[in-house]
Amino acid sequence: MSVDTATVKKIASLARIAMRDDEAEAMVPELNNILGWIEQLGEVDTSAVEPMTAVIPNHLRLREDVVTDGNCRDKILANAPQAEHGFFAVPKVIE
Repeated sequence: MSVDTATVKKIASLARIAMRDDEAEAMVPELNNILGWIEQLGEVDTSAVEPMTAVIPNHLRLREDVVTDGNCRDKILANAPQAEHGFFAVPKVIE
């Protein structure tokens, strides 16, 4: 794939970047070099490489998936500024 001055101007327009003609011409070889590097990466054989999410090994710390009924209303309401009848009490906002 090759980039020309018209393509650079189109990309600049889409990105809302103001570019003079000489700046657009200077960007043509830069973008072509970048696309060349990307093509080189496509030639690398990665069939023996396992997919990964990070370069360091990460292990998820999972808890046991157990259904519980909670049964800790008093502990939760202990954090409330005001509680009434087993619920959070909030001031009336609308008159």
